[in-house]
Amino acid sequence: MGVLAIVLIACAAVLVIGAEWPRLAARTGADKRVRRKRTRKKSGLTLVEGEGNDRDDFERSVERDLENLPVLPERDDQSRR
Repeated sequence: MGVLAIVLIACAAVLVIGAEWPRLAARTGADKRVRRKRTRKKSGLTLVEGEGNDRDDFERSVERDLENLPVLPERDDQSRR
């Protein structure tokens, strides 16, 4: 019975640590390290903005593609019977 009690206590400890991990990680600074790394990666990126015509061309091409999609006829529920 002693071994079973030790195993149950170990499982309970793992469960508590798993449930409290987000709060523990915030206190240890692991989250800050990830944020710094992400900020460092993003600093090398540049935002490219298109002109008004590019946006209009894109909208027209999307509308054209949607119009050219094949349309399936609606099925009648009685056709299954």
